[in-house]
Amino acid sequence: MAAPRPILPAPVRALNALGRATRTLGVELAALDPEALERRSVPGLAVETDVPPLFREGLRVLVRALESEARLTLLGRIAARAQIRRLLENRARLAADRARFPALANETIARPLFVVGLPRTGTTLLHALLAQDPATRTPLAWEAREPSPPPERASFEHDARIAPCARDLEGLYRLLPEFRAIHPMQADWPQECVAITAHAFLSLQFSTTWRIPAYTRWLNDQDHAAAYALHRRVLQQLQWRNPRERWVLKSPAHLWTLPALFAAYPDAGIIHTHRDPVRVLASLASLVAILRKLASDALDPAEIGREWGPELALGLERASAFRAREHGLAQRFVDVQFGELTRDPLAVVERIYAHFGLVLGPDARARMERFLGDNPREKHGVHRYRLADFGLDEGAERRRFSAYRERFAVPPEAAD
Repeated sequence: MAAPRPILPAPVRALNALGRATRTLGVELAALDPEALERRSVPGLAVETDVPPLFREGLRVLVRALESEARLTLLGRIAARAQIRRLLENRARLAADRARFPALANETIARPLFVVGLPRTGTTLLHALLAQDPATRTPLAWEAREPSPPPERASFEHDARIAPCARDLEGLYRLLPEFRAIHPMQADWPQECVAITAHAFLSLQFSTTWRIPAYTRWLNDQDHAAAYALHRRVLQQLQWRNPRERWVLKSPAHLWTLPALFAAYPDAGIIHTHRDPVRVLASLASLVAILRKLASDALDPAEIGREWGPELALGLERASAFRAREHGLAQRFVDVQFGELTRDPLAVVERIYAHFGLVLGPDARARMERFLGDNPREKHGVHRYRLADFGLDEGAERRRFSAYRERFAVPPEAAD
């Protein structure tokens, strides 16, 4: 079984060897302790006191899973600790901003649009395309990485936070060059909502980066109202001094939590992308294998396949059940097939705008055309993957997803 196994640079391999050696001596470097991380992550800031208990529970469950299940290398431990500390520091700074600028709480998030759909169904392309409209506001990668202080329109395009984010992304691509072909990112491109809800420690983002099945099970059992409340606070923060006419957000994870999304944003519109889930599963398993290699040397490709087939099915089942139950929200949804998006992206954009009563002006259209011309598919290489690499049987997976495909008339694709 030959799943992608990127070769990490020699200094990284040496660092991980050091971690293995110290572990044999009973010493674990880069310790992960929730209380210590929270105390040490906000130098010069008060540790948050008004924190929903679920957030701290999520942090504890996540760290416990990282310690007991993730099989982290020393690099993986260092990166996990740095990421958690950044999330905690951002949270403390957001709270400080809210105390300093009470007007943030008065910001209205009106009629946001959410692009949802399984991973690998064109959500990233569509989100980036819609972001080209000057009337559209999206959370950019650098803003999600460091949302405090509130961004300002006058300095937005040359904010000091852009360069560090760009360096981080380039560092990631140096370590995992094949990842750029799968999921190209730039500091000033739109970012997914999972990067925002990660601050609540209620985010599917962690499950793609690390092998943490206990956390994923816990996450699927939670009420996500608190995560969306934090999500709204971040949008208010980003919008306050740099507003646009509307927000366009994106994350496959919203499929799992549509009731909480609509509770937080009752006037939301949903763009639901569709693609053969069997093809999606093979592509996503490949992406997960590559990402997890950065943090662990102990990858089991078949385990990744077994993990994500049921998980994707759960997201689809929850979204389908919500849509079947909430007939009154039918007009809030527009469905987009992956094939039509790849054949004629602008025709899809036109249909979305018409559905939600928006005006696609000539400037927005020209920007979208330019974006498509500058970023052709497979610009950074071809992403190759096979179901067999992850121990998956095409027939069994087609049966797993048959109800979804029939309901939304999703055409089959070749699995490999």
